[in-house]
Amino acid sequence: MSETARNFEIRPAEFGDLDQVIALDERITGISKRDYLNDLFERYRTRKPDQRFFYVAETAGRVVGFVVGEIRAWEFGSEPCGWVFAISVDPDEREESVGSALLDQICDRFRQAGVHRLRTMTSRDNHLLMSFFRAHGLMAGPYLQLEKDLT
Repeated sequence: MSETARNFEIRPAEFGDLDQVIALDERITGISKRDYLNDLFERYRTRKPDQRFFYVAETAGRVVGFVVGEIRAWEFGSEPCGWVFAISVDPDEREESVGSALLDQICDRFRQAGVHRLRTMTSRDNHLLMSFFRAHGLMAGPYLQLEKDLT
């Protein structure tokens, strides 16, 4: 199940990777999400492993990136598709195609499960991530996100 690309390996996340995943996410986002990421790991690595995926990119024992996604179906009439909920790469490793390899890995898993469409969301002002996704062929889809402030 693992794949070697350049100087890193893509493999399923393990419990021992969580501290590094949490630290990497906090380094990039500036927000500590320990409880959220622990819960995500629990759900994605132990329940419905044929539909939920959590991968890390590792080099020399160090996690340099991760991706999390799942197959979802029928929300708002949408046929089954693969959703990427999180993808992150150590800024020092971004020139090494780590993000591309992580996205390719999860897309391969979605295809193996019979899914033919990928979806994700990102903040409009996250130009780096928007450019990454567009470079990989993602564009606006048929659904529009709506929200309301509940305060």
